[in-house]
Amino acid sequence: MQLDVPDPRYTHSPQSRALLALAVRLALGFVALLWIVHLMNWGMDLDPRPFGLRPREWLGLVGIVTAPLVHADFAHLVANSVPLAAVGIVMLFLYPHSTLRVLPAVYLGSGALVWLFARDSVHLGASGLVYGLVSYVFLAGVLRRDRRAVAASLLVAMLYGSLAWGVLPIDPRASWETHLAAAVIGAAMALALRKLDIPPRKRYSWEEEPGDDGDDGPWRGQSEPPIPR
Repeated sequence: MQLDVPDPRYTHSPQSRALLALAVRLALGFVALLWIVHLMNWGMDLDPRPFGLRPREWLGLVGIVTAPLVHADFAHLVANSVPLAAVGIVMLFLYPHSTLRVLPAVYLGSGALVWLFARDSVHLGASGLVYGLVSYVFLAGVLRRDRRAVAASLLVAMLYGSLAWGVLPIDPRASWETHLAAAVIGAAMALALRKLDIPPRKRYSWEEEPGDDGDDGPWRGQSEPPIPR
């Protein structure tokens, strides 16, 4: 399969650079929030488990919202922080419009599925977000033939070495149900939103028709291509 190269006039535009800066701030800001929550729990010696998701318990429903924000210990938080920051930046930068739909679906949808079907345990941590976003970014990149997304998702998979095995019931300490549910939702959203956030493709000289000035798509003749919708 041939992967397309985005048009440099789009990727090097001021709008694209501004979007990247915003993506970095938002992704790092969310990771910082996770650290603030954990440091508060640690400083006040609070048990994070009451904020986790407990399947088929009415009080456990609150965990659909709170479970991704709390972690068992510093090692758990550190393991999630770098991959989440990396894939969050990629998601927000490459798929800004899709993000508004994908994030709620992965965040709340995976929690709802875990509450309904997972084993009796306390499920917590942001690893489900990593799995959901990596699944979306990779499949969306393949569907759009966007080499940036494919390369970025492979990089995150390398940072998060156990990514492929995390959807299997191998480690009883890991919530493989959350990983699997989030990955499935991410893949489904990539299929549903495959026509969103498609960057303008670089065109080569042999592809241009006689009299074609090389501009492409809805931004023909404009000095700066807009962020694609």
